[in-house]
Amino acid sequence: MNAQYLALAAGLCILPLIVGGGMFFNRVQADRRLTERFAGLHGRGRGGGAGEAPAVDSVRTIAIRLVSGIGDQVLRLGLLSERTRNDLEATLRNGGQTGSSALRIFVGTKILLMMALPAAMWVITDELQAVFSTQSIACAGSLVVGLVAPDMIVRKLRDSHMTKIRNELPDALDMMVICAQAGLGMGTSIVRVAQELRYSHRAIALELARTANELQMMTDSKIPLTNLGNRCGVESARRLATTLLQSAQYGTPLTDALRGLAAELRTELITRFEARAARLSVLLTLPMVVFNLPCVFLVIGGPAVTQVAHAFS
Repeated sequence: MNAQYLALAAGLCILPLIVGGGMFFNRVQADRRLTERFAGLHGRGRGGGAGEAPAVDSVRTIAIRLVSGIGDQVLRLGLLSERTRNDLEATLRNGGQTGSSALRIFVGTKILLMMALPAAMWVITDELQAVFSTQSIACAGSLVVGLVAPDMIVRKLRDSHMTKIRNELPDALDMMVICAQAGLGMGTSIVRVAQELRYSHRAIALELARTANELQMMTDSKIPLTNLGNRCGVESARRLATTLLQSAQYGTPLTDALRGLAAELRTELITRFEARAARLSVLLTLPMVVFNLPCVFLVIGGPAVTQVAHAFS
């Protein structure tokens, strides 16, 4: 019976890890498929995209489908308000999760963790013969972890994605200036920059690739460029979209506009680095007080204290 409890607890603990790993690998696979599809649309694909799909669904795919199904049922029941749903979609979109199933996977993962972690904690504490109050506190704590952990992970991904876009955008603008000087149009420049930066600046390259695909599918360029600014959630991306829209609408030289915007963004980036460097002295004050001052006091006051101790002994 004890072996069965341990096996059940191990299974409940491993299941969230499988789900989390499935979400991570699903994101990587989605980005890879998007990159290959984008390259194939412009004659640089490697071919055989459909033949590379596995014949049998893997455990990861089954787990993702299970989690997505749970999230879909929760969304269909209307347990989330419209405002909460829009906020979650915006957070996932700013974190680079733009697929239609991103919200379902997120909600399903949260529900699954809220069910699996308390059950696993109850089994583990029961196997350790803990008292009922300890079991209740442990289960309540694991429930809070299952409720809060997905939000913290998504916010961390969002902040990391937005930081990458903010830091990589000036380099992308410099390359777009080169493309514009070579006589390429706006859409062709975006395609070229996305292709060249897909390895060194992956975040901004994927966003530009999505924008290029939308430009090919839509006749109105205003919608894809507006989506670029809203999807990234970064002020510099919104300024880029506004600059491209104004250049296309009023016929202003694209090279001059992009060069000026690139200079502004690079100046702001240097300013942020200088601000972080200026805060370094303040941040080092507490470690210096904690670790250096006791040593200084020992060196300065140690001999005097020793002499006084010898005098009174």
